[in-house]
Amino acid sequence: MRTVLKNGIFAGVGASILTLAYLTPLFAQTKPSQAKSAPALSPASRAAAAEASGKKILMAEDVFTNVQVLKGIPVNEFMQTMGMFAAALSLNCSDCHSREALSDWSRYADDVARKRTARRMILMVKAINQANFGGQNVVTCYTCHHNSVVPRGIPSLAEQYATPPQPDANDAETIPGTPSPGPSADEILDRYVQAAGGADKLAGLTSYTAKGTYRGFDTDMTPVPVDLYAKAPSLRSLVVHMASGDSFTNFDSRDGWYAGNERALKVLQLPPGPDLDSLKLDADLSFPGRIRQVLTNLRGGFPPATIDERDVYVVQGMTASRTRVKLFFDTRSGLLVRNARFIPTPVGEVPVQVDYGDYRDVEGVKLPYEWTMTWTNGRSVAKFTELRANVPIDNTRFGRPSLAAAPAR
Repeated sequence: MRTVLKNGIFAGVGASILTLAYLTPLFAQTKPSQAKSAPALSPASRAAAAEASGKKILMAEDVFTNVQVLKGIPVNEFMQTMGMFAAALSLNCSDCHSREALSDWSRYADDVARKRTARRMILMVKAINQANFGGQNVVTCYTCHHNSVVPRGIPSLAEQYATPPQPDANDAETIPGTPSPGPSADEILDRYVQAAGGADKLAGLTSYTAKGTYRGFDTDMTPVPVDLYAKAPSLRSLVVHMASGDSFTNFDSRDGWYAGNERALKVLQLPPGPDLDSLKLDADLSFPGRIRQVLTNLRGGFPPATIDERDVYVVQGMTASRTRVKLFFDTRSGLLVRNARFIPTPVGEVPVQVDYGDYRDVEGVKLPYEWTMTWTNGRSVAKFTELRANVPIDNTRFGRPSLAAAPAR
């Protein structure tokens, strides 16, 4: 998939709030000529003005210029919505906005043809869902587009008679009214606790730090140093040492932030909702055995699924904001190989997943030394080479990040 959204704005493994956007009627939209009448303020300048006025949660229109049909949603949810567009149409930022926007932030406000089409499509899909599905986002951009700018209306004989591709494990679902084909959630989780080291060993792991390398869209896939700090039960900080300065993903057991000099918004505090729940989930899953404490409505019984030619069991649960999470466990080792959450946006759910690999023994506890984080705005890989368990970490490490000035180039 071609996407540079993470490079261009900010991103994190996380998502959005369940609130639907306020949709401006089509007749009230700004005309193209109106959008170009004055230079647009940068996202950082607009955000600073909103924060100076006492605003706690930044909405899309507080930060971005010429927002019309996606007003009234937090910035992070707005960006997840952009991810839906990227995934559904296989496009990136400059494909939908003007190419000049890659070097001039103000040009993202230009009223180009594809942006005007997108507004009409958002309203159309909303009307379909309201008329036929009680307002639920059953029909989405992806329903028709499926990675294509132009929806296909004619069946493909090549696809019809070809060997079907391997099903996406994230799509695994139970079928109501049929016998459960897989083990229960309790059976799967009990086996995971044993595979990870047993309850006593897990209880003895209270913190750890790790060093390694990170590469992603925000580093142009060039490996850079990374540090991880984790402290039970729910504190975590991932620090990527980029050329523009350190980039942070922090969670202090209550609040969470994305921060970095490479981002349009240098520091973004996440509002309550799926994005914040995602940071909490990653913090809690840093310590095997905490799944029952962080997810509710746990259930197993899913049909067989496969990830990278490995058979997996599936457990589904819900976060505090009622965001669905699926956990995938290797049927042979019992270890967790993926967590996937399905983040609501005004135009449908988008997936965010973290894959775990290279498990090693750390003082009797199996921990993954490789994480692959994938979402509709990008992909990144962290590979750790050194991990120290039960080291003292001050809680201030996990709070609101303080950024140093970007190095001179």
